[in-house]
Amino acid sequence: MRAEIWPQPVLDLLATGGDRPVFCDGDRTVTAAQMSRLVRRIAAGLRTAGAGPGVGVALRLGVNAEAFAAIIAAFAVGARVSGIRPDLPPAQLAHQLDGTALLVDDVRVAELVATSDEETTLVAAGRPSDVARITWTSGSTGNPKGCAQTYAAMSAAWAPYPDRWPPAVADLATRLQRYLVFGSLSSQVMLEYAVLTLTAGGTLVAERSPGFPEMISRHRATASVITVGKLHQLVQAQRTSPTDLSSLRALLVSGSPLAPGRLAEALDVLGPVVFHGYGQTETGMITMATPAEMLASPAVLASVGRPPPVTELSIRDADGRPATEGELFVRTPAQAHAYWTDPAETAEVFVDGWVRTRDLARLDSDGYLHLLGRARDVIIVHANLVYAGPIERVLATDPTVAEAYVIGLPDDVTGEAVHAFLVPATGRVPDVDRLRALVAQTLGAPSAPKTIELIDRVPVAPSGKPDKRALARTTIR
Repeated sequence: MRAEIWPQPVLDLLATGGDRPVFCDGDRTVTAAQMSRLVRRIAAGLRTAGAGPGVGVALRLGVNAEAFAAIIAAFAVGARVSGIRPDLPPAQLAHQLDGTALLVDDVRVAELVATSDEETTLVAAGRPSDVARITWTSGSTGNPKGCAQTYAAMSAAWAPYPDRWPPAVADLATRLQRYLVFGSLSSQVMLEYAVLTLTAGGTLVAERSPGFPEMISRHRATASVITVGKLHQLVQAQRTSPTDLSSLRALLVSGSPLAPGRLAEALDVLGPVVFHGYGQTETGMITMATPAEMLASPAVLASVGRPPPVTELSIRDADGRPATEGELFVRTPAQAHAYWTDPAETAEVFVDGWVRTRDLARLDSDGYLHLLGRARDVIIVHANLVYAGPIERVLATDPTVAEAYVIGLPDDVTGEAVHAFLVPATGRVPDVDRLRALVAQTLGAPSAPKTIELIDRVPVAPSGKPDKRALARTTIR
């Protein structure tokens, strides 16, 4: 018997869900039966337009029930699906649409919804070895890379199968009664947790003007995804002018690692609702820590959690040999297998079934993963290789420092020099001379920052991650 192909579990859930509410958009509530009908109609329209196995379908959609239905329908017909951000520059848009047969926007979806529905059971048509999804990276270093994931890989994912949920995800699933969806429903993180929400019996709640904390209280939301920068802002807002967040049970921090001090502060101010994890576009979720784990052991605050049993981690030195600390390689059943039309980069990152994360890491004795920086985040000082991550970690251990960021810039004397940027802890003023000496004592003189600048907040890129290029531009000026 053929193994179940994605998105069959979602199709079955909707087809059998009856009057259960699955999507709320203002005063409009869409039931499972109504969503199932939308999916069937859009799937029929896509087939009429020529979409099917091996055909590229790009989705540039808003946040509404029809958009969610279109995403599931595009997978159901077996197409090669990619989500397109509405704000892409022309060159990146052309790059992402190359080879795509069908672009579906909100206007086109409205037309597809009008397709007649024969009310027949919809069966997923994807072929296991075909590319199911191309998920584009942020493109912060040039053209975005398209992470290609097969239907077999997507079918191996845990989200629609409760018996596959890792312990941290099982805990999270109990908190997803009303999950806020915003930005792009086709984004990897938003879609994965949307499917988890529906599987757990929850409802997706649409928000087209996202803003914390107002949207949580406005919708009585129980869960949301939040970037590190937005979490900092939410914590400060709750300190100075608290909003009723009594409905909130889970915040999924995404985008970049969270400093232990900031994480402890968030748990203190917001309560046991923060889930801290780590993943990449190429792999999906790699690790996660629950609020209970972090509150029970302060050491867990410095980690990014533990991997689920199906995820293998390998830490290797520069020669590819097993190491206590080194570059992290990951292998998981649901990972991407290549970069779309980029064989050179594919060969660099996808190695013998493993994904090379280019992150430096170590595992502690309890199996928690600690990130130590980027393998490529290297500064060469007097011919010495200096990694930014360990310097940031030393600086962030000081109680006067809330966040620390390190960059390298050309230097006439040393070739490159270390420059640090610190966000002070609330009400504290870091002693930059003492911190410079602390780094030198801990990591050696080449690692000591040439300059240390205090900033109110770190600039962020469109992806929500800290923008070190912006820091560099500020320093150069």
